[in-house]
Amino acid sequence: MSLDLNLDKILIIDFGSQFTQLIVRRIRELGVYSELTSHKKIKSSQIKQNIKGIVLSGGPLNVYQLNQNLFDKKILKLGIPILGICFGHQILSKFNGGKVKQSKHREFGLANINKKNNSLLIKNFFIKKRIKVWMSHADQVYKLPKSFKVIASSENSKFAIVESKNEKIFGVQFHPEVTHTENGRKLISNFIFDICKIKKNWSSKSQKIQLIKEVKQQVGSNKVICALSGGVDSSVVAQLLNKAIGKKLYCIFVNTGLLRKNEEKQVITTFKKRLKINLIYVNAEKEFIKRLRNISDPEKKRKIIGNLFIKIFERYAKKIKNVKFLAQGTLYPDLIESKSVTGSQTSKIKSHHNVGGLPKKMNLNLIEPLKFLFKDEVRKLGLELKLSKEIISRHPFPGPGLAIRMPGLITKEKIKILKEADHYFIQALRKHNLYNKIWQAYAALLPVKTVGVMGDNRTYEYLCLLRAITSQDGMTADFYEFKKSFIQEISNKIVNSIRGINRVVYDITSKPPSTIELE
Repeated sequence: MSLDLNLDKILIIDFGSQFTQLIVRRIRELGVYSELTSHKKIKSSQIKQNIKGIVLSGGPLNVYQLNQNLFDKKILKLGIPILGICFGHQILSKFNGGKVKQSKHREFGLANINKKNNSLLIKNFFIKKRIKVWMSHADQVYKLPKSFKVIASSENSKFAIVESKNEKIFGVQFHPEVTHTENGRKLISNFIFDICKIKKNWSSKSQKIQLIKEVKQQVGSNKVICALSGGVDSSVVAQLLNKAIGKKLYCIFVNTGLLRKNEEKQVITTFKKRLKINLIYVNAEKEFIKRLRNISDPEKKRKIIGNLFIKIFERYAKKIKNVKFLAQGTLYPDLIESKSVTGSQTSKIKSHHNVGGLPKKMNLNLIEPLKFLFKDEVRKLGLELKLSKEIISRHPFPGPGLAIRMPGLITKEKIKILKEADHYFIQALRKHNLYNKIWQAYAALLPVKTVGVMGDNRTYEYLCLLRAITSQDGMTADFYEFKKSFIQEISNKIVNSIRGINRVVYDITSKPPSTIELE
């Protein structure tokens, strides 16, 4: 199950840049479908007529190392417009007869580039004759191919923007996809609309119509089960399938006991009572707490929770007869990070909870209608499907739930304390109109007790950590800078309202070097 990939599209060939997903997102934000593939996987014979333009991403290699990897250079000779970004720009020069070498002066960060010649690529890009762009390179082109000309230069990069007009090949040494580059969106827009001549074909309304049509065609008269968590992704999947197949959808909601305060009530009210979806509610709180007793290792926690969830899900799924499909809320970044899209090498930081989470032995066909969408696109689709803003704007919540916001041993007492602290924190964010300015916020309970004084009495209670981060996609993140008055207010509220916490700290670490969650 996927969107109709016969849409006209821009293909992004990934060479391992940390910014590659941003290229895909920027093009989609302009209303055009774009898709990502690995330079090791794509062949010239696979380039179909609906690919109207190609973008070569940046990457950590140099062009001389590229010979050791499989990249079909015939792709560059198909007559399709090509934009090379950073490393991609160097590839275009090298494989067309130019030369690349190590820079005398590396460029990392903002740099000024100056306009030298006109080009369709830079129409209305330069506000004046100079503009700030984001550079990130140690190599540079020092000799252009014969058919290329210089469009713009920086102090350390003579060939900051180049073009081969007749061949429709363009190269930029900087990164137009990052927000640091002034007017970068305009340069990308020029490439896709003026050079590739592609028309807008990507919106939440068109996605909804197409996905409902595809679900109906694939499912027919069969039944579908869906694991509903109450989060944005599974909620959008459930409502999409509800619109497509109605009562042939069965949602199973497992309460692990590790959810946010009153979450199970909200899910039942929304999906069973308001949307009239077939919802099977399973209260498995006691089972999960029992299995997690005396477990403090974070990876063991994840595996115990994941495996038990599967076991319980299977138990109730088997009670529904003649089910042929399983729906999951897999997103495009999930596929990319699990290597199935780009094939790029990434180190394992922690086990992933989304991709392939449910068992193969169930012998069900997978429906993953969101697997080519980014999180922001899923939120827009949810609004198009008439889900409430409260559901759509919810902060991400990890599959293992509060278990990984509670380092150390898990107890019923600690869960109760943490649910209250998290509830007060989220309430305060909503009260001060901060909730929607923050990508993700939560309270955590650290396995540390400290001495405090309340009235004339000594206390010895837990330390509560608050975390709030800003991000576009969760891959990089920075902490939100609260006003001192807000931090004081929420600290006082938590300490004075919750027995068991006598100290509050705020996490000011970015990602990287930390992760968003504690475990």
